[in-house]
Amino acid sequence: VQLQASGGGSVQAGGSLKLSCKVIGMNFSIYGMDWYRQAPGKEREMVATIAVRGTQNYADSVKGRFTISRDNARRTAYLQMNSLKPEDTAFYFCHPQTTAYWGQGTLVTVSS
Repeated sequence: VQLQASGGGSVQAGGSLKLSCKVIGMNFSIYGMDWYRQAPGKEREMVATIAVRGTQNYADSVKGRFTISRDNARRTAYLQMNSLKPEDTAFYFCHPQTTAYWGQGTLVTVSS
């Protein structure tokens, strides 16, 4: 199983990025998907989740700014991040729910 995360980068506060996570080697459509993030010196935290049928949940810190989505045909989960803040700086990881698989992480850096 491979989880290919991409889309990270450096942006100024107020900017946007869209992360992608392509899942290879497992039946993507039967798993809910999560995005987590981990900032230096902090614990990993859940950012957003999307269920198999599309129900979404968000951490309070990103509600109204981030949108999680999925494309089962492309076996890819997405995280659209708008109005980015410096406190959003972290490595972002994708994770199929109920599995032990984690993507390699993609770095998002937001400067003020």
